[in-house]
Amino acid sequence: MINLFELADISRNMRFRGTLAVLVVIGLTAAPAHAETPATIAHAQRTDGWQLVLTDGSVVDLPEALTVAPKNALSEGADTPLLISGDGRYTFYYRKKDGLFVRRAVHGTEKVVTKHISVDSIGEQWPFISYDGDYVVTGTSAPGLGAFVDLRTGRKPPPPEKTDAWSFHGFSPDSERLALSRETDGPVVVFDRGLRSRLRAKTRLYPVALAGDYRTAVALVGKSDKYRKLRLLDLRTGRAIGGVVNVRLPGGQYIDDVDFARDGRLVVRSRTATGVAVHEVSPKTGAVTLLREIERPDVPVWVLPDDTEYAPWAKRPRK
Repeated sequence: MINLFELADISRNMRFRGTLAVLVVIGLTAAPAHAETPATIAHAQRTDGWQLVLTDGSVVDLPEALTVAPKNALSEGADTPLLISGDGRYTFYYRKKDGLFVRRAVHGTEKVVTKHISVDSIGEQWPFISYDGDYVVTGTSAPGLGAFVDLRTGRKPPPPEKTDAWSFHGFSPDSERLALSRETDGPVVVFDRGLRSRLRAKTRLYPVALAGDYRTAVALVGKSDKYRKLRLLDLRTGRAIGGVVNVRLPGGQYIDDVDFARDGRLVVRSRTATGVAVHEVSPKTGAVTLLREIERPDVPVWVLPDDTEYAPWAKRPRK
């Protein structure tokens, strides 16, 4: 699941991440946890410091998480993002002790993702997190991709095919595949977690999310900050599936995030006057079904599971 307002410049296009919609359908629509169900992260919020608000209503302070880059950092004074895996099990942040990017379970200990991602790289590289929180890819301003880290196995494979000149299109909903493309009009390639090529397709369309069949993708059509159209793509053939679909969102709402759920449904998130609306979309007719409306808390910064760095709704609107 990538911030669509940063997609206009292809050299920075990698900020559109994968697997956001799975979290939207599962993580955000979850009812308050029962006693036998461990609470997960409903959202994070930044006031004087970062806090996690859990699905059972409890709040966990994160005093060790940086909110801005410290004075000795190359990015001094820059906002330091916090991310949440789509399943709500993990949070990722830059820690105060040494500025390294770490993963932490709700009530667990910190685990350094890689020493190559630190507070000094803010603004120069940005992490994409898989739905399960077990795989991290970093985009860079070079452009290209930097680190690939499989936290499940501890492996940190080098960029595929001996080049870092890739754009990131997203993870599959089950976090088992990554969709990348060469920076210079290369094919879209679906890799497994070990970065072995599984599918390759030449296409003029720019996919922004990968489905669970590992071959269907979705591309957006229109103006980058006002998307209301999409098109499905078959990565096995490189051809579009059907025509352009007009997504029938309510007036004033746009496609700010799009992804496939694990059950195959196509889901979009849209910024609203009060927060975020989550809709299921018919890929044939564009008809939408409201799944959830999420009210924004009155805090300076708000982060939902599967958001990228500062999604369109992250910062409190100016009054």
